[in-house]
Amino acid sequence: MRALAWLHRHVPTRERIEANRYLRPFAGRILVPSLWRFNRRSVPRGVALGLFTGILFPFVHAPVAAVSALPVRANVPVAVATTLLHNPLTTVPIYYSAFLIGHWMLHFDPYLGRPIATKVSENASWLHWLVAQGGPATIVGLIALSIVAAGLGFVASSLFWRARVGRKWRGRAHRLGPNQAN
Repeated sequence: MRALAWLHRHVPTRERIEANRYLRPFAGRILVPSLWRFNRRSVPRGVALGLFTGILFPFVHAPVAAVSALPVRANVPVAVATTLLHNPLTTVPIYYSAFLIGHWMLHFDPYLGRPIATKVSENASWLHWLVAQGGPATIVGLIALSIVAAGLGFVASSLFWRARVGRKWRGRAHRLGPNQAN
């Protein structure tokens, strides 16, 4: 109950957004009701957008997801909430996975540190490895990981939404009986 009370006090309401002097010029665009409703189209878009920005933009993922939700007409709360996939507990596995995926995609040897280019292998310092292999591989891996996660999140949330609606319809038909369902 305390968490809900704290959340209720700190989550901005429509009135607070309209009253905020920084958001007032954009309030008409931000407060479009379709961006805040939970429906079969906006929720999967929000999940995909949140996963994409949560992985690709590590420190500013929530504001980027909220702003990006406007043009793609995604559900803003869902987009911001799913960015929380990238948190202090998941940062190391995400970056390590991105590093391995990037090395695989770029055909680097991740353990020996030998790049494809033979000229680069002569200088084996740590900084050189970071610039020549570690950084590019991690960036490529993060892009690939965020695209795959967004796609999987979109499909999974669409299927979940469809199953949930189907279950509700079956329950409604079962409660009404065979004669009243039509």
